[in-house]
Amino acid sequence: MRTLFLSLVFSISVFAQAPVRYTMKFPAPHTHYVDVTAEIPAGKPSVDLYMAVWTPGSYLVREYARNVEDFRAKDAKGNELTWVKTRKNRWKVDAKGAASITVSYKVYAHEMSVQGNWVDAGFAMMNGAANFVTLVGADKRPYEVKLELPEAWKKSISGMKEGPVPNSYQAVDWDQLLDSPIYAGNAPIHEFEVQGKKHYLVNEGEGPMWDGPASARDVAKIVSEYSRQWGGLPYDKYVFFNMITESGGGLEHKNSTWMGTSRWAYGNTQDPPETPGGGGGAGARRPNRLGWLGLVSHEYYHLWNVKRLRPVELGPFDYENEDYTRSLWLAEGVTSYYGPLALRRSGLSTQVQFLRAISGAVGQLQSTPGRLVTSAESASYNAWIQLYRPNENTQNTAISYYTKGEVIGFILDAKVRKATNGARSLDDVLKLAYERYSGPKGYTPEQFRAVASEVAGVDLSSFFKNALETTEELDYTEALDWYGLRFRPLPTRGGAPRILTGATTATTSGRIVVTRLQRGTAAYDCGLNVDDEILAVNGYRVRAEQWPTRLDNYKPGETVELLVARRDQLMTLKMPIVADQPKSWALEVKSDATDEQKAHLKSWLMQ
Repeated sequence: MRTLFLSLVFSISVFAQAPVRYTMKFPAPHTHYVDVTAEIPAGKPSVDLYMAVWTPGSYLVREYARNVEDFRAKDAKGNELTWVKTRKNRWKVDAKGAASITVSYKVYAHEMSVQGNWVDAGFAMMNGAANFVTLVGADKRPYEVKLELPEAWKKSISGMKEGPVPNSYQAVDWDQLLDSPIYAGNAPIHEFEVQGKKHYLVNEGEGPMWDGPASARDVAKIVSEYSRQWGGLPYDKYVFFNMITESGGGLEHKNSTWMGTSRWAYGNTQDPPETPGGGGGAGARRPNRLGWLGLVSHEYYHLWNVKRLRPVELGPFDYENEDYTRSLWLAEGVTSYYGPLALRRSGLSTQVQFLRAISGAVGQLQSTPGRLVTSAESASYNAWIQLYRPNENTQNTAISYYTKGEVIGFILDAKVRKATNGARSLDDVLKLAYERYSGPKGYTPEQFRAVASEVAGVDLSSFFKNALETTEELDYTEALDWYGLRFRPLPTRGGAPRILTGATTATTSGRIVVTRLQRGTAAYDCGLNVDDEILAVNGYRVRAEQWPTRLDNYKPGETVELLVARRDQLMTLKMPIVADQPKSWALEVKSDATDEQKAHLKSWLMQ
């Protein structure tokens, strides 16, 4: 009884906490500033305030406080209060026991990225973490935000609950506030309903090259497919912030997503040209809307996988320090697997296009030397220091947990299907994990592995250990056999073999400069360095336009002398000529696939 009483007292006290109230103004939006005023409950001699240093879903310390200036604090009577900076992102205000204080500051907002903050004369797109300060320890306090818009801006929208006056919003706690971007401006907003839930596609930058109503219909198909897969939609409204601003990337939120794209990204659905070894797409010249639809599909899937079903380490968040997890292969990689799969299942792509997407991930993984150095779980744990901070050696030492996780998802799905003779799939694994561990619980790596084994009816611990904890090559045999697929053999190439150096170069003011070297290749092993300038081959000057084909004049097994300049010092390196031995990772249906295999493929893609 005493425990129940204490719980009630705690719940009432939390519920009764006074909110922090923010007002956001844009007196000169062309200067890229937003003025923020915060009314903050105090009641103490001094209060500590802080701003987040990172935003969930993007695992890099971004130091948002670097954009804060003109910080001031006052009491209820307007008297100035003294304050001192105690950390890079903290302020201690001498509140003098006042019941509440008001702090004001300016935020410079000129970063058109999904983790950033943007204000200009035309519109504002703002992340919570980049704008708001609060009391240390006030995570469960309610929050209110009111926008005072420039005269030229007619609307605002957020995934948060709307407040009692126009352009105002309410968040139940600090997590929701920081997880709810806000848009203000004049963008076309396309509204549609799925399962009785309202959805909004905010197309800032929509012009004649972007068919707004058609893009909204396509997004609705993606929503409907995921609603079918998960058995419903766990929100009242959802906002797709689509910034058509020649930008890129996407960031998931619980009731919204911020995406960056190009005005040319919603063209046709024709296949891009295929690249050697499988996949295709990197050299596309025709606009292909599947790239944008894939981004929508990926970010929207996150509302289940990571925003509600999350690794135990990703909540409650420590907004001032890194939150480490080994499960981003699942949170991000498996999401990358379902992104193109949902497009196929919803009829937005063809079977060939879907297989190209999976082929692209397999090809990228298998062509990255770092796969033999860093495991999937290690890549996840190192996200804070590697994924967002690549250098010229990253491909040799690391992998993307997005890419390897996507490939693991492909293999794991087939493994579960085969173990249950097609009765269950990875869909069922995720739904059971969601049932058990969504919400405030979170899952450990061991718990997710146990759920997968339970659904499959077989012990998958050996598979998970090899795929996640080691750098052993993944085995595609079982998945290919289940679906009747194969890696398409490369066509026989006539003429001289293609020469592989392993060096990536760029032309800088007419100079051939090495920018990257792949481990285990001729260029790497002969001692060529990044930033070396290549001047001549076998005593003959080589110009930038000649370098791509100059080595075709030599035969495999021969050795050439490269004259290079390294920090202005000339030196000669001997490099062997090695023929490229490309391997195809392009998936296709086998011509002799059995009826049973074709049925498995159809069930997988729900054709």
